[in-house]
Amino acid sequence: MNVVGSRPDGWWRDRRAAMTRLVDDLEAYAAATGERVNVMFDGRAFPIERSLVEVGFAGSSRPNAADDAIVEHLETGRLGPAPTVVTSDAALAERVRAHGAEVIGAGAFRRRLEAAADAPPRD
Repeated sequence: MNVVGSRPDGWWRDRRAAMTRLVDDLEAYAAATGERVNVMFDGRAFPIERSLVEVGFAGSSRPNAADDAIVEHLETGRLGPAPTVVTSDAALAERVRAHGAEVIGAGAFRRRLEAAADAPPRD
C-alpha cells in the first residue's frame, strides 16, 4: 500500500480498485523488465490474479499483517535469493534487510513503474 499511497489519486475511496490498478501496473512492469514480481496486501483476498505477478493477501486485519507476511516469505526463502522489497516503512525496511533483502522506497519504485509503462514488453 506504500506504492498505492505514493500517488494521491483518491485511492482511499476504493481500496480494491487501487490494489487492482497497482497489480495492473506491476504486470506491465514485469513484462517490460522480465523481473519476478510479488505483491502482498493486508486483509482478505479477493479475485485479482495476473499471469506475471504473484498476488498475496495477509488475510488479517491486524496492524502490519502484510509486513509480517513479507518477512515470513523472506525467512522461508520463498522470494528467492537477494530479493528487493518496496517499502517506505522504516521498521519493515530494517526487518527485511536483516534477511538480506535490498530495499527501495515507494516513490522511487513508482517512478520505475511509470518508466516501464512507457517501455515495450520484453521478448
